[in-house]
Amino acid sequence: MKADMLWPRAVRDVIKTGPEREIVNAYPYRNACPTSVWARLIDEASTSIVFAGYTNYFLWQEHPRLANRLKAKASAGCTVRFLLGDPDSDVTRRREEIEGVPLTVGTRIRITLDALQRMGDAPGIDVRFSDGHIALSVFSFDDEMLVTPHLSSLLGHESPMLHLRRLGDDGLFDRFAGHVTALWEGGRAAEKVQKREGRP
Repeated sequence: MKADMLWPRAVRDVIKTGPEREIVNAYPYRNACPTSVWARLIDEASTSIVFAGYTNYFLWQEHPRLANRLKAKASAGCTVRFLLGDPDSDVTRRREEIEGVPLTVGTRIRITLDALQRMGDAPGIDVRFSDGHIALSVFSFDDEMLVTPHLSSLLGHESPMLHLRRLGDDGLFDRFAGHVTALWEGGRAAEKVQKREGRP
C-alpha cells in the first residue's frame, strides 16, 4: 500500500516515510558539520570504520590523537579501513591541475600515509589505493555514514555533505556502502605501491 494512502500529506511533510528517512542531516559544506559529530561517530563505532576520502588529510588536522583512538578501536576488534587515492596516479595529477592549490592532492595523501605509517603495523587497520572515489568521499561508522559529493573544482571542505543512518536494505546507506566495498575489493594494497616506487 502506498505511503500517500496511509499518511495524509500534512503528516508526510513532517514525518519521513521514504528513502529520505535515512538522511539524519544535510550540510551545505563539509566543514559545517560539527567536529563533535565526527568525534561521536568515531568513538561510538565498534564494528567497522571506513575512511574512503581521496586524501583524508583533514582528519589528522581536526581530530586530536586520532591515531591512538583508531589503534584502540582496532585492538578492541573494530576493523579500520583507509581507501586513498594513489598520490602518483594520473587521476591525482589531473585533480591537482584542477584545484591549483599549493598543498597538492598528492601531498595531502602522503601526509595521511605518513600518519598511518607512524602508527606502525597495527592489526585491524588496512590501507588501499583506488582512483574510483575522486569525486565522492564516504566515511562510515557502523550503521552511520557521512557522504560528500565533490563539486567541480572545489576542495572537499567546500562541498556539501549528508549524514546518513542505515534503516533498511538497499537504502541510501547500502547504496553508498556497496560502492565503497566494490572500490575496496578492486583497490591496490598501499604497501605494494610504496615498494614499486622504491619507498621503504
